Amino acid sequence: PDNSKNKKIIIFFLLLAITGLILAYSRGAWLALIIGCLSIFIFQKKWIAQAIAITITAVIIFIGALSYNNNYLQFAPNHDQTIFHSNFSEHLSATISMKDISTAERFHRWVAGIRMIAEKPIAGFGPNSFYSQYKPYTVSSFKTWVSNNPEHSTVHNYFLLIAIEQGVIGLLIFLILLICMLLQAQRLYHQFQHKFYSAIAILIGIIIIMIIVINCTSDMIETDKIGGIFWLCAGALIALNNQLNIERDELT
Repeated sequence: PDNSKNKKIIIFFLLLAITGLILAYSRGAWLALIIGCLSIFIFQKKWIAQAIAITITAVIIFIGALSYNNNYLQFAPNHDQTIFHSNFSEHLSATISMKDISTAERFHRWVAGIRMIAEKPIAGFGPNSFYSQYKPYTVSSFKTWVSNNPEHSTVHNYFLLIAIEQGVIGLLIFLILLICMLLQAQRLYHQFQHKFYSAIAILIGIIIIMIIVINCTSDMIETDKIGGIFWLCAGALIALNNQLNIERDELT
């Protein structure tokens, strides 16, 4: 009876959280939830390494295709049509067609960010340098109603932000950390005999993947909202590895 009651409470709060997620109009969070759920299957099949390789290859091809002959200019939005849409279906449609203000402004800053990386690919521009440096690198055809950026926000892509501030070497170091964490989560999930610790390992892996997805449209690792969870996952993986050694000693 107690377990049944606990399950009902958990289900209630999960439904409440999903409702809040939908009503928040946070498309990055929607995508993170979907990919996080799909990643369960990837962890179970031991396909994390393949998924990482495919993702990195796809990103390189995508950026290369947009950069070739300045093809990215074909996707410049119509300045007067990029507005905020309060209607749910209009919001999704505008996102896909680049007529939503936040989506269009992200592209405006991403274009500037990539051009900044091309300018200083090795050492980058230094910490907290995006806002003070990015405007000369923007392309006027991507300008939106909020491009004056009164809130002094950054590029809205943490991977771009690292490359802008710390150069490509800094980005590679961070990517290696992420890859190691994902591979470690997969290894621990399959090697634990104890189902509880195995479940914790795959949960950590899913959370890391969701954080990666969110940070493709945001730059939140260094904020308390995401950063704390990210480093907690890193610490939990270390603790789980120690627990795996204990479990192996007990079985021998």
